[in-house]
Amino acid sequence: MTKEEVNALIGTLKNETGENVSLMETHISWVILRDSLVYKVKKPMQYSFLDYSTLQKRRYCCYKELILNRRIARGVYLDVVPVCHNNGSFHIDGVKGNIVDYAVKMKRLDEGKLMINLLKKNVITSGQITKLAGKMARFHHRCNIIMDAFAWRKFDDKFADIAGVQPFINDNLGGDSSNTIDLALLKSSTFLHDSADLLNMRVRDGFQRDVHGDLHAKNIFMYDDPVIFDCIEFNDEYRQMDVLNELAFCCMDLEAAGRHDFSKLLLKGYLEDMPVIRDDREMKLFIYFKAYRANVRAKVNALRAKQEQQSGQFQKTIATVDKYLRLMDSYMQGL
Repeated sequence: MTKEEVNALIGTLKNETGENVSLMETHISWVILRDSLVYKVKKPMQYSFLDYSTLQKRRYCCYKELILNRRIARGVYLDVVPVCHNNGSFHIDGVKGNIVDYAVKMKRLDEGKLMINLLKKNVITSGQITKLAGKMARFHHRCNIIMDAFAWRKFDDKFADIAGVQPFINDNLGGDSSNTIDLALLKSSTFLHDSADLLNMRVRDGFQRDVHGDLHAKNIFMYDDPVIFDCIEFNDEYRQMDVLNELAFCCMDLEAAGRHDFSKLLLKGYLEDMPVIRDDREMKLFIYFKAYRANVRAKVNALRAKQEQQSGQFQKTIATVDKYLRLMDSYMQGL
């Protein structure tokens, strides 16, 4: 589908349901919001890490998203439904016609319970964090074990990808920030080289699993039973990792929000159910993974800032880059 066709579909839904139907757009999807339902349509695009270029590939990825997310968000992911064109109009979920696309059908959740929003309002409780820790640990217990050897050089290349935006960061945040990146890249290579045996021992011990892949505060709803949604379906490599890498993402997110206390509580609660840090070397590995997650956040925000240079959002976004670089540096100093 095109953006114009999605907008036409929204117009049809408004007429058919009488609801206030709206659109939320990400870089890879159109998300259509009804009062109690959500439809997620994948954009027809292809990158090195993602291929939604044909109708059949999008259909396949929709079903894969449904199956993978039902591992942890059962009751939220309802079905895969066709988008059809009939008599000049686009329809979804019921009206037959020429199938032009597919959508993942989901239950709409209360955005007031989204973890990132609750963090901003400072209304999350320690009890909620403890429940989230247990939910994450139980999920990881059930995830399939991946026995592929840990390719540390490839992971180091991922860490070093931030060098692509380093000149931009240097121009806008100064030489100290660029030096921070240089030092982090050097430490990353040394740390991974020295930890290669540990990383592969953890693979043999079953700690590398097919997990969520994108577990952070924007993908968690803090209900009484926390709901974790939107796991990565388009690239298995982004989802198959050491469980500490996934846990580090959520802990880093909490620390970036200034809640180091909640990060410690999440780690403590998780380890009580799934003891995957057994000595000081593994604790340092956890710290390294937090540095990696802060690194990626800095890079993503730098790319966003490059697109916003003529907008009022630029200063806010470049300040966010600085925040994540400082956080990355604090973790690397801890190694």
